[in-house]
Amino acid sequence: MSKKGKVLVAMSGGIDSTVTAVMLHEQGYEVVGITMKTWDYATSGGSKKETGCCSLDSINDARQIAVDLGFSHFIIDIRDEFGDYVVNNFVDEYMAGRTPNPCVLCNTHIKWEALLKRADMMDCEYIATGHYAQLRHEAGRSIISRGLDLNKDQSYVLWGVSQACLSRTMFPVGGYHKPDIKQMARDMGYIDLANKSESYEICFVPDNDYRGFLKRRMPDLEARVDGGNFVDVNGKVLGKHNGYPFYTIGQRKGLGMAFGKPMFVVEIVPETNTVVLGEENELERNGMWVGKLNLQKYETIPANLPAITKVRYKHEGESSVLHQIGDRVKVEFMDKVSAIAPGQSAVFYEGNDMIGGGVIFSNFNIEPKQAENTALIHA
Repeated sequence: MSKKGKVLVAMSGGIDSTVTAVMLHEQGYEVVGITMKTWDYATSGGSKKETGCCSLDSINDARQIAVDLGFSHFIIDIRDEFGDYVVNNFVDEYMAGRTPNPCVLCNTHIKWEALLKRADMMDCEYIATGHYAQLRHEAGRSIISRGLDLNKDQSYVLWGVSQACLSRTMFPVGGYHKPDIKQMARDMGYIDLANKSESYEICFVPDNDYRGFLKRRMPDLEARVDGGNFVDVNGKVLGKHNGYPFYTIGQRKGLGMAFGKPMFVVEIVPETNTVVLGEENELERNGMWVGKLNLQKYETIPANLPAITKVRYKHEGESSVLHQIGDRVKVEFMDKVSAIAPGQSAVFYEGNDMIGGGVIFSNFNIEPKQAENTALIHA
């Protein structure tokens, strides 16, 4: 047993998790590698070759690293668990007119829980992953902060990980820039890995065609939802659409009609199979409600807390004030934010520290007087 302890490393076969495992091995930890098989794309009927963390090539790459360095490596099959929870939620959210965030859900309810369970079975004190995020422990809480490389920061997708899991987690690459990690891989002799392209697709939709995925999962879907109305924000019918699940908030392209000016999806009403369209400014909101909270920096959000709030992964974030009311947070933005989509994750930051996050339930516009009061609070 290493004096530093035993660590279970989630290995996808990619560069970040590989460098994570090698770094910890060289630092003197007893490393155990684990690769999780979450999805078999062939079962979804897709035509694209399986790629990414669930492919046979990636699994073999992860195993080879373990062989090279002489540590144990295990493959665990969690496809049933993943499919029942993540994939079913993905379909259900689109059918409810919302935009799901499956990677967050997987991290929150599947991957970390699966890792913690196996860590306990293998007497591992720690869990490590190749995420670009940083983590510290203070005042009895585990606090995630943004990765040093802000272009690669992945803290957004980690808001749902529990304190119990974070208390035993390490993010070794979070304190480095991506080019440095690539150079480390080259120095370690993994030149092909350093040049390997990265996948940003949902693992079970590697062709990025979520509409096709929904159709394959629900063969009668098109017949059920075809022929609903496009309407404007005043309710005027503009034409027919292909079915509300095939549209997302903020979408402009692929509407199938010309309107004489750019039009965007501003609301989806599944109860009436209606898709509301508007001009770009009609996408803007300065308030929203967030639920299903998981807080990290605080047990409860302090009153009128200034924060930077991100409403999607690539969003830079907007100045806001947070008001926790029971198990939800009312977010008031300083400036209007475009394309806030119910179902997506909202993540709150104080500086680089993550306060926590949740799921967007609804968005709204704050009355002018209320917005003025918010500005005074923030001043």
